[in-house]
Amino acid sequence: MKQRTIRLAATGSRIAVGAAIAAACVVGVTGAAAAPWPTVQTEPAYSTVAPVPGDTVLVCNGSFRALGRDSMRAELMISAAAPQVRVDAAAAQPESADLAMPELEGGTGARVLTGVVQGRTAPQFAAVESVTLDDEDLRGLAAAPCREPSTRSWLVGGDVSTGASDVIVLSNPGDVPATVQLDVYGEARAASTVIVPAKTQMGVPLASVASGQQHPVVEVNAEGAPVRATLQSGLVRTLEPVGIDIQDGVGGAQNSHTLVGVQVAPITEGDDATGAVVRLLAPEADTEATVRVRAVGTTSVLDEYTVPLVTGTPVEIALTGLSDGAYDVQVDAAAPVVAAARQMVRSGAVADFAWMTPAPQIAAPTMFSVPGDDPATLYLRNTSDEGVTITLEGQGGRRLQLGAGGSASLPVSAGGYTLTPSGPVHAAIGIRGADDEAIVAGWPLWASAATQQPIVVRR
Repeated sequence: MKQRTIRLAATGSRIAVGAAIAAACVVGVTGAAAAPWPTVQTEPAYSTVAPVPGDTVLVCNGSFRALGRDSMRAELMISAAAPQVRVDAAAAQPESADLAMPELEGGTGARVLTGVVQGRTAPQFAAVESVTLDDEDLRGLAAAPCREPSTRSWLVGGDVSTGASDVIVLSNPGDVPATVQLDVYGEARAASTVIVPAKTQMGVPLASVASGQQHPVVEVNAEGAPVRATLQSGLVRTLEPVGIDIQDGVGGAQNSHTLVGVQVAPITEGDDATGAVVRLLAPEADTEATVRVRAVGTTSVLDEYTVPLVTGTPVEIALTGLSDGAYDVQVDAAAPVVAAARQMVRSGAVADFAWMTPAPQIAAPTMFSVPGDDPATLYLRNTSDEGVTITLEGQGGRRLQLGAGGSASLPVSAGGYTLTPSGPVHAAIGIRGADDEAIVAGWPLWASAATQQPIVVRR
Protein backbone atom coordinates (compact mmCIF):
# COMPACT_ATOMS: atom_id res chain seq x y z
CA MET A 1 0.00 0.00 0.00
CA LYS A 2 2.83 2.42 0.75
CA GLN A 3 4.42 1.78 -2.63
CA ARG A 4 1.16 2.46 -4.45
CA THR A 5 0.74 5.74 -2.58
CA ILE A 6 4.20 6.87 -3.68
CA ARG A 7 3.51 5.97 -7.33
CA LEU A 8 0.24 7.88 -7.31
CA ALA A 9 1.90 10.85 -5.76
CA ALA A 10 4.67 10.75 -8.34
CA THR A 11 2.10 10.52 -11.14
CA GLY A 12 0.19 13.50 -9.72
CA SER A 13 3.39 15.50 -9.59
CA ARG A 14 4.15 14.76 -13.27
CA ILE A 15 0.62 15.84 -14.27
CA ALA A 16 0.98 19.08 -12.33
CA VAL A 17 4.37 19.84 -13.90
CA GLY A 18 3.00 19.04 -17.40
CA ALA A 19 0.02 21.33 -16.88
CA ALA A 20 2.34 24.13 -15.83
CA ILE A 21 4.53 23.66 -18.89
CA ALA A 22 1.49 23.58 -21.20
CA ALA A 23 0.18 26.78 -19.67
CA ALA A 24 3.56 28.41 -20.16
CA CYS A 25 3.57 27.33 -23.81
CA VAL A 26 0.13 28.83 -24.38
CA VAL A 27 1.24 32.11 -22.80
CA GLY A 28 4.42 32.08 -24.91
CA VAL A 29 2.58 31.42 -28.18
CA THR A 30 -0.02 34.10 -27.39
CA GLY A 31 2.70 36.59 -26.60
CA ALA A 32 4.62 35.69 -29.74
CA ALA A 33 1.50 36.15 -31.86
CA ALA A 34 0.97 39.60 -30.39
CA ALA A 35 4.60 40.62 -30.85
CA PRO A 36 5.94 41.76 -34.24
CA TRP A 37 7.02 38.82 -36.37
CA PRO A 38 10.19 39.01 -38.43
CA THR A 39 9.42 39.55 -42.13
CA VAL A 40 11.22 38.52 -45.28
CA GLN A 41 10.68 40.82 -48.25
CA THR A 42 12.14 40.54 -51.70
CA GLU A 43 12.02 43.54 -53.98
CA PRO A 44 10.89 42.44 -57.46
CA ALA A 45 13.78 42.42 -59.85
CA TYR A 46 13.39 44.78 -62.77
CA SER A 47 15.38 46.51 -65.43
CA THR A 48 14.72 49.48 -67.66
CA VAL A 49 15.12 48.71 -71.33
CA ALA A 50 15.36 51.39 -73.99
CA PRO A 51 13.78 49.94 -77.17
CA VAL A 52 16.11 49.78 -80.13
CA PRO A 53 14.42 52.18 -82.56
CA GLY A 54 13.79 51.24 -86.13
CA ASP A 55 13.91 53.50 -89.14
CA THR A 56 11.15 56.11 -89.14
CA VAL A 57 8.89 55.71 -92.18
CA LEU A 58 6.35 58.31 -93.34
CA VAL A 59 4.10 57.93 -96.38
CA CYS A 60 2.86 60.86 -98.48
CA ASN A 61 -0.29 60.47 -100.61
CA GLY A 62 0.74 62.31 -103.75
CA SER A 63 -1.72 63.34 -106.47
CA PHE A 64 -5.31 64.21 -105.57
CA ARG A 65 -7.55 61.78 -107.46
CA ALA A 66 -10.48 62.87 -109.63
CA LEU A 67 -13.31 60.52 -110.66
CA GLY A 68 -15.70 60.78 -113.59
CA ARG A 69 -13.70 63.11 -115.80
CA ASP A 70 -13.76 60.64 -118.71
CA SER A 71 -17.37 59.95 -119.70
CA MET A 72 -16.31 56.84 -121.59
CA ARG A 73 -14.45 55.39 -118.61
CA ALA A 74 -16.30 56.41 -115.45
CA GLU A 75 -14.07 54.28 -113.23
CA LEU A 76 -10.88 55.97 -114.46
CA MET A 77 -8.97 57.94 -111.84
CA ILE A 78 -7.10 61.00 -113.08
CA SER A 79 -4.60 63.17 -111.22
CA ALA A 80 -6.29 66.51 -110.52
CA ALA A 81 -3.05 68.02 -109.18
CA ALA A 82 0.16 67.08 -107.42
CA PRO A 83 0.42 68.44 -103.87
CA GLN A 84 3.11 70.62 -102.43
CA VAL A 85 5.17 68.68 -99.88
CA ARG A 86 7.10 70.25 -97.03
CA VAL A 87 9.71 68.22 -95.13
CA ASP A 88 11.34 69.47 -91.92
CA ALA A 89 14.10 67.56 -90.14
CA ALA A 90 15.99 68.14 -86.91
CA ALA A 91 19.18 66.84 -88.50
CA ALA A 92 19.76 65.05 -91.83
CA GLN A 93 16.96 65.00 -94.39
CA PRO A 94 15.17 61.64 -94.74
CA GLU A 95 15.65 59.39 -97.74
CA SER A 96 12.89 59.61 -100.35
CA ALA A 97 11.54 56.90 -102.68
CA ASP A 98 8.54 57.00 -105.02
CA LEU A 99 5.62 54.61 -104.86
CA ALA A 100 4.12 53.20 -108.04
CA MET A 101 0.62 54.51 -108.90
CA PRO A 102 -0.41 52.11 -111.70
CA GLU A 103 -4.17 52.85 -111.87
CA LEU A 104 -3.91 56.65 -111.65
CA GLU A 105 -3.52 58.50 -114.92
CA GLY A 106 -0.86 61.17 -114.54
CA GLY A 107 -0.26 60.22 -110.92
CA THR A 108 2.82 61.51 -109.16
CA GLY A 109 4.13 62.42 -105.72
CA ALA A 110 3.23 59.29 -103.71
CA ARG A 111 6.42 58.56 -101.83
CA VAL A 112 8.07 57.08 -98.79
CA LEU A 113 10.26 59.17 -96.51
CA THR A 114 12.69 57.11 -94.43
CA GLY A 115 14.73 58.43 -91.54
CA VAL A 116 17.56 55.94 -91.02
CA VAL A 117 18.58 55.21 -87.43
CA GLN A 118 22.02 56.44 -86.50
CA GLY A 119 23.40 54.24 -83.71
CA ARG A 120 20.46 53.97 -81.31
CA THR A 121 18.89 57.30 -82.23
CA ALA A 122 15.90 57.61 -84.53
CA PRO A 123 15.92 60.86 -86.50
CA GLN A 124 13.23 63.44 -85.82
CA PHE A 125 11.49 64.75 -88.92
CA ALA A 126 8.01 65.63 -90.13
CA ALA A 127 6.30 66.24 -93.46
CA VAL A 128 3.01 67.67 -94.67
CA GLU A 129 1.34 67.90 -98.08
CA SER A 130 -1.33 70.28 -99.34
CA VAL A 131 -3.15 70.96 -102.59
CA THR A 132 -5.50 73.75 -103.66
CA LEU A 133 -7.94 73.14 -106.52
CA ASP A 134 -10.33 75.41 -108.40
CA ASP A 135 -11.78 73.19 -111.11
CA GLU A 136 -15.32 72.57 -112.37
CA ASP A 137 -15.62 69.38 -110.30
CA LEU A 138 -13.14 69.91 -107.45
CA ARG A 139 -12.53 73.05 -105.41
CA GLY A 140 -10.98 73.86 -102.06
CA LEU A 141 -7.96 73.07 -99.90
CA ALA A 142 -6.91 69.57 -98.87
CA ALA A 143 -3.99 69.12 -96.49
CA ALA A 144 -2.67 66.32 -94.31
CA PRO A 145 0.59 65.22 -92.70
CA CYS A 146 2.63 62.37 -94.11
CA ARG A 147 2.04 59.50 -91.68
CA GLU A 148 3.33 56.08 -90.64
CA PRO A 149 1.68 52.96 -92.09
CA SER A 150 -0.27 50.65 -89.77
CA THR A 151 -1.99 47.28 -89.79
CA ARG A 152 -5.37 48.62 -88.63
CA SER A 153 -7.21 51.92 -88.95
CA TRP A 154 -10.70 53.37 -89.36
CA LEU A 155 -11.96 55.81 -92.00
CA VAL A 156 -14.79 57.86 -90.48
CA GLY A 157 -16.36 60.44 -92.74
CA GLY A 158 -16.94 59.02 -96.20
CA ASP A 159 -19.82 59.96 -98.51
CA VAL A 160 -21.39 57.99 -101.38
CA SER A 161 -24.34 60.31 -102.10
CA THR A 162 -24.89 61.89 -105.50
CA GLY A 163 -22.08 64.33 -106.25
CA ALA A 164 -19.54 62.71 -103.91
CA SER A 165 -16.30 61.33 -105.33
CA ASP A 166 -14.56 59.69 -102.37
CA VAL A 167 -11.56 57.40 -102.85
CA ILE A 168 -9.89 55.11 -100.30
CA VAL A 169 -6.14 55.42 -100.89
CA LEU A 170 -3.97 52.50 -99.74
CA SER A 171 -0.18 52.92 -99.78
CA ASN A 172 2.17 49.98 -99.13
CA PRO A 173 5.76 51.13 -98.49
CA GLY A 174 6.90 47.59 -97.61
CA ASP A 175 8.88 45.02 -99.56
CA VAL A 176 6.06 42.44 -99.71
CA PRO A 177 2.44 42.66 -100.89
CA ALA A 178 -0.29 43.61 -98.40
CA THR A 179 -3.71 41.98 -98.26
CA VAL A 180 -6.14 44.66 -97.13
CA GLN A 181 -9.61 43.87 -95.80
CA LEU A 182 -12.14 46.72 -96.05
CA ASP A 183 -15.10 46.18 -93.70
CA VAL A 184 -17.90 48.69 -94.24
CA TYR A 185 -20.28 49.60 -91.40
CA GLY A 186 -23.64 51.13 -92.29
CA GLU A 187 -27.28 50.27 -92.73
CA ALA A 188 -25.94 46.98 -94.12
CA ARG A 189 -22.51 45.42 -93.65
CA ALA A 190 -20.19 44.88 -96.61
CA ALA A 191 -16.63 43.71 -97.11
CA SER A 192 -14.01 43.77 -99.83
CA THR A 193 -10.41 42.62 -100.19
CA VAL A 194 -7.66 44.52 -102.02
CA ILE A 195 -4.14 43.29 -102.80
CA VAL A 196 -1.67 46.17 -102.68
CA PRO A 197 1.70 45.22 -104.24
CA ALA A 198 4.95 46.19 -102.55
CA LYS A 199 6.08 49.80 -103.03
CA THR A 200 2.70 50.64 -104.57
CA GLN A 201 -0.32 52.86 -103.97
CA MET A 202 -3.84 51.78 -104.96
CA GLY A 203 -7.10 53.73 -105.02
CA VAL A 204 -10.52 52.21 -104.34
CA PRO A 205 -13.66 54.30 -105.04
CA LEU A 206 -15.68 54.33 -101.81
CA ALA A 207 -18.92 53.85 -103.76
CA SER A 208 -17.62 50.52 -105.06
CA VAL A 209 -17.44 49.03 -101.55
CA ALA A 210 -20.06 51.09 -99.66
CA SER A 211 -22.82 51.61 -102.20
CA GLY A 212 -26.10 52.75 -100.66
CA GLN A 213 -24.65 53.53 -97.20
CA GLN A 214 -25.78 56.86 -95.82
CA HIS A 215 -22.95 57.43 -93.30
CA PRO A 216 -20.32 54.77 -94.02
CA VAL A 217 -17.44 53.93 -91.71
CA VAL A 218 -14.69 51.67 -93.04
CA GLU A 219 -12.41 49.47 -90.95
CA VAL A 220 -9.08 48.79 -92.68
CA ASN A 221 -7.06 45.69 -91.73
CA ALA A 222 -3.79 44.85 -93.47
CA GLU A 223 -1.88 41.58 -93.46
CA GLY A 224 1.56 40.92 -94.90
CA ALA A 225 2.67 44.54 -94.60
CA PRO A 226 1.32 47.68 -92.90
CA VAL A 227 -0.33 50.25 -95.15
CA ARG A 228 -1.27 53.88 -94.86
CA ALA A 229 -5.00 54.32 -95.42
CA THR A 230 -6.51 57.72 -96.20
CA LEU A 231 -9.76 59.00 -97.65
CA GLN A 232 -9.69 61.59 -100.43
CA SER A 233 -13.05 63.35 -100.76
CA GLY A 234 -14.64 65.68 -103.26
CA LEU A 235 -18.20 66.97 -103.31
CA VAL A 236 -20.40 68.65 -105.91
CA ARG A 237 -23.87 70.07 -105.19
CA THR A 238 -26.14 71.36 -107.98
CA LEU A 239 -23.19 71.41 -110.39
CA GLU A 240 -21.07 73.51 -107.99
CA PRO A 241 -17.98 72.03 -106.29
CA VAL A 242 -18.28 72.45 -102.51
CA GLY A 243 -15.01 71.19 -101.12
CA ILE A 244 -12.21 68.65 -101.05
CA ASP A 245 -10.48 66.87 -98.19
CA ILE A 246 -7.79 64.35 -97.24
CA GLN A 247 -8.72 62.43 -94.09
CA ASP A 248 -6.37 60.17 -92.15
CA GLY A 249 -7.40 56.93 -90.54
CA VAL A 250 -8.43 56.84 -86.87
CA GLY A 251 -6.17 54.62 -84.78
CA GLY A 252 -8.87 52.52 -83.08
CA ALA A 253 -12.13 52.40 -81.14
CA GLN A 254 -11.85 53.88 -77.64
CA ASN A 255 -14.16 54.87 -74.79
CA SER A 256 -13.05 58.50 -74.95
CA HIS A 257 -12.05 60.82 -77.81
CA THR A 258 -10.96 64.46 -77.86
CA LEU A 259 -11.41 66.41 -81.10
CA VAL A 260 -9.54 69.71 -80.99
CA GLY A 261 -10.03 72.86 -83.04
CA VAL A 262 -13.22 71.95 -84.90
CA GLN A 263 -14.24 74.92 -87.07
CA VAL A 264 -17.85 76.05 -86.98
CA ALA A 265 -19.27 78.59 -89.44
CA PRO A 266 -22.81 80.00 -89.46
CA ILE A 267 -25.07 78.27 -91.98
CA THR A 268 -27.10 80.72 -94.04
CA GLU A 269 -30.58 80.06 -95.32
CA GLY A 270 -30.58 77.93 -98.44
CA ASP A 271 -27.34 76.07 -97.69
CA ASP A 272 -27.61 72.39 -98.55
CA ALA A 273 -25.27 71.25 -95.76
CA THR A 274 -25.84 71.07 -92.02
CA GLY A 275 -22.47 72.60 -91.16
CA ALA A 276 -20.58 70.93 -88.32
CA VAL A 277 -21.57 67.31 -87.67
CA VAL A 278 -20.12 64.48 -85.57
CA ARG A 279 -20.20 60.90 -86.89
CA LEU A 280 -20.09 58.07 -84.36
CA LEU A 281 -19.93 54.28 -84.50
CA ALA A 282 -19.89 51.64 -81.77
CA PRO A 283 -18.36 48.59 -83.50
CA GLU A 284 -18.41 46.14 -80.58
CA ALA A 285 -21.48 46.69 -78.37
CA ASP A 286 -24.58 48.85 -77.95
CA THR A 287 -23.79 51.91 -75.87
CA GLU A 288 -24.65 55.54 -75.19
CA ALA A 289 -22.23 58.30 -76.09
CA THR A 290 -22.07 61.74 -74.49
CA VAL A 291 -20.83 64.54 -76.74
CA ARG A 292 -19.71 67.73 -74.99
CA VAL A 293 -18.79 70.92 -76.87
CA ARG A 294 -16.48 73.61 -75.45
CA ALA A 295 -15.24 76.77 -77.12
CA VAL A 296 -11.48 76.92 -77.60
CA GLY A 297 -9.93 78.85 -74.72
CA THR A 298 -12.66 77.94 -72.22
CA THR A 299 -13.40 75.10 -69.81
CA SER A 300 -17.21 75.35 -69.58
CA VAL A 301 -19.49 73.05 -71.58
CA LEU A 302 -21.57 75.00 -74.11
CA ASP A 303 -23.65 72.10 -75.36
CA GLU A 304 -24.13 68.44 -74.54
CA TYR A 305 -25.72 65.61 -76.52
CA THR A 306 -26.65 62.09 -75.45
CA VAL A 307 -26.50 59.70 -78.40
CA PRO A 308 -27.71 56.07 -78.26
CA LEU A 309 -25.62 53.80 -80.48
CA VAL A 310 -26.56 50.40 -81.87
CA THR A 311 -23.67 48.04 -82.59
CA GLY A 312 -22.37 48.45 -86.13
CA THR A 313 -24.68 51.32 -87.17
CA PRO A 314 -23.09 54.76 -87.72
CA VAL A 315 -24.93 57.84 -86.43
CA GLU A 316 -24.49 61.55 -87.20
CA ILE A 317 -25.49 64.50 -85.03
CA ALA A 318 -25.43 68.16 -86.07
CA LEU A 319 -23.76 70.72 -83.80
CA THR A 320 -26.37 73.47 -84.00
CA GLY A 321 -26.70 76.86 -82.37
CA LEU A 322 -22.95 77.57 -82.21
CA SER A 323 -21.49 80.91 -83.24
CA ASP A 324 -18.60 81.26 -85.66
CA GLY A 325 -15.35 79.99 -84.17
CA ALA A 326 -13.30 76.98 -83.10
CA TYR A 327 -14.50 74.34 -80.64
CA ASP A 328 -13.24 71.24 -78.86
CA VAL A 329 -15.52 68.19 -78.88
CA GLN A 330 -15.27 65.50 -76.18
CA VAL A 331 -16.86 62.10 -76.82
CA ASP A 332 -17.28 59.62 -73.94
CA ALA A 333 -19.01 56.25 -74.04
CA ALA A 334 -19.29 53.12 -71.92
CA ALA A 335 -18.14 50.95 -74.85
CA PRO A 336 -15.45 51.68 -77.47
CA VAL A 337 -16.46 54.02 -80.30
CA VAL A 338 -14.86 55.74 -83.29
CA ALA A 339 -15.63 59.36 -84.10
CA ALA A 340 -14.87 62.28 -86.40
CA ALA A 341 -16.28 65.78 -86.96
CA ARG A 342 -16.97 67.49 -90.26
CA GLN A 343 -16.17 71.18 -90.59
CA MET A 344 -17.72 73.29 -93.35
CA VAL A 345 -17.32 76.93 -94.36
CA ARG A 346 -19.10 78.89 -97.05
CA SER A 347 -18.78 82.25 -98.76
CA GLY A 348 -21.46 83.04 -101.29
CA ALA A 349 -21.56 80.27 -103.88
CA VAL A 350 -18.24 78.67 -102.85
CA ALA A 351 -17.63 76.30 -99.95
CA ASP A 352 -15.08 73.90 -98.51
CA PHE A 353 -15.15 71.14 -95.91
CA ALA A 354 -12.72 69.01 -93.89
CA TRP A 355 -13.06 66.15 -91.42
CA MET A 356 -11.28 66.46 -88.07
CA THR A 357 -10.34 63.19 -86.39
CA PRO A 358 -9.60 62.65 -82.67
CA ALA A 359 -6.33 63.98 -81.27
CA PRO A 360 -4.43 61.39 -79.20
CA GLN A 361 -2.51 62.35 -76.07
CA ILE A 362 1.00 63.68 -76.65
CA ALA A 363 3.40 63.35 -73.72
CA ALA A 364 6.83 63.51 -75.42
CA PRO A 365 8.58 65.96 -77.79
CA THR A 366 6.76 65.82 -81.12
CA MET A 367 7.85 67.37 -84.38
CA PHE A 368 5.30 68.61 -86.94
CA SER A 369 5.18 70.65 -90.14
CA VAL A 370 2.82 73.41 -91.22
CA PRO A 371 2.20 74.08 -94.95
CA GLY A 372 2.27 77.53 -96.43
CA ASP A 373 -1.17 77.81 -98.03
CA ASP A 374 -3.28 79.83 -95.60
CA PRO A 375 -3.08 81.09 -92.00
CA ALA A 376 -2.79 78.14 -89.62
CA THR A 377 -3.50 77.73 -85.92
CA LEU A 378 -2.19 75.27 -83.34
CA TYR A 379 -5.00 74.18 -80.98
CA LEU A 380 -4.22 72.66 -77.57
CA ARG A 381 -6.43 71.05 -74.92
CA ASN A 382 -5.40 69.71 -71.50
CA THR A 383 -7.97 67.15 -70.31
CA SER A 384 -6.07 66.19 -67.14
CA ASP A 385 -6.61 67.45 -63.57
CA GLU A 386 -3.16 69.03 -63.41
CA GLY A 387 -1.59 72.01 -65.13
CA VAL A 388 0.75 71.51 -68.09
CA THR A 389 3.64 73.60 -69.40
CA ILE A 390 4.05 73.58 -73.18
CA THR A 391 7.16 74.64 -75.05
CA LEU A 392 6.96 75.25 -78.79
CA GLU A 393 10.24 75.48 -80.69
CA GLY A 394 10.58 76.68 -84.27
CA GLN A 395 9.71 79.93 -86.04
CA GLY A 396 10.28 81.75 -82.74
CA GLY A 397 10.13 79.93 -79.42
CA ARG A 398 7.01 80.13 -77.30
CA ARG A 399 6.01 78.83 -73.90
CA LEU A 400 2.60 78.72 -72.27
CA GLN A 401 0.76 77.24 -69.31
CA LEU A 402 -2.46 75.25 -69.59
CA GLY A 403 -4.41 74.79 -66.40
CA ALA A 404 -6.44 71.70 -65.59
CA GLY A 405 -9.04 71.26 -68.33
CA GLY A 406 -7.73 74.35 -70.12
CA SER A 407 -7.22 75.05 -73.82
CA ALA A 408 -5.44 77.58 -75.99
CA SER A 409 -4.68 78.45 -79.59
CA LEU A 410 -1.52 79.84 -81.19
CA PRO A 411 -1.04 81.16 -84.73
CA VAL A 412 1.67 79.27 -86.61
CA SER A 413 3.27 80.03 -89.96
CA ALA A 414 4.74 77.68 -92.53
CA GLY A 415 7.67 75.70 -91.11
CA GLY A 416 8.77 72.95 -88.79
CA TYR A 417 8.02 72.91 -85.05
CA THR A 418 8.73 70.76 -82.00
CA LEU A 419 6.03 70.58 -79.33
CA THR A 420 7.27 69.58 -75.84
CA PRO A 421 4.63 69.24 -73.07
CA SER A 422 5.35 68.60 -69.40
CA GLY A 423 2.28 66.34 -69.27
CA PRO A 424 -0.22 64.80 -71.70
CA VAL A 425 -2.04 67.20 -74.05
CA HIS A 426 -4.19 66.96 -77.18
CA ALA A 427 -3.21 69.08 -80.18
CA ALA A 428 -4.32 69.77 -83.74
CA ILE A 429 -3.58 72.06 -86.67
CA GLY A 430 -6.43 74.03 -88.23
CA ILE A 431 -6.34 76.09 -91.43
CA ARG A 432 -9.07 78.53 -92.29
CA GLY A 433 -8.99 81.22 -94.94
CA ALA A 434 -10.48 84.67 -94.79
CA ASP A 435 -14.27 85.00 -94.77
CA ASP A 436 -14.40 85.52 -98.54
CA GLU A 437 -12.15 82.53 -99.33
CA ALA A 438 -14.13 79.55 -97.95
CA ILE A 439 -11.04 77.47 -97.20
CA VAL A 440 -10.74 74.95 -94.36
CA ALA A 441 -8.49 72.01 -93.42
CA GLY A 442 -7.38 70.36 -90.19
CA TRP A 443 -5.69 67.33 -88.66
CA PRO A 444 -4.58 66.14 -85.21
CA LEU A 445 -0.96 65.87 -84.12
CA TRP A 446 0.35 62.38 -83.40
CA ALA A 447 3.36 61.46 -81.29
CA SER A 448 6.36 60.65 -83.43
CA ALA A 449 7.36 57.01 -83.81
CA ALA A 450 10.87 58.15 -82.87
CA THR A 451 9.82 59.12 -79.33
CA GLN A 452 9.43 55.64 -77.84
CA GLN A 453 9.66 55.65 -74.06
CA PRO A 454 11.84 53.22 -72.02
CA ILE A 455 10.15 49.97 -70.99
CA VAL A 456 10.33 48.67 -67.41
CA VAL A 457 10.69 44.87 -67.40
CA ARG A 458 9.85 43.08 -64.11
CA ARG A 459 10.73 39.46 -63.43
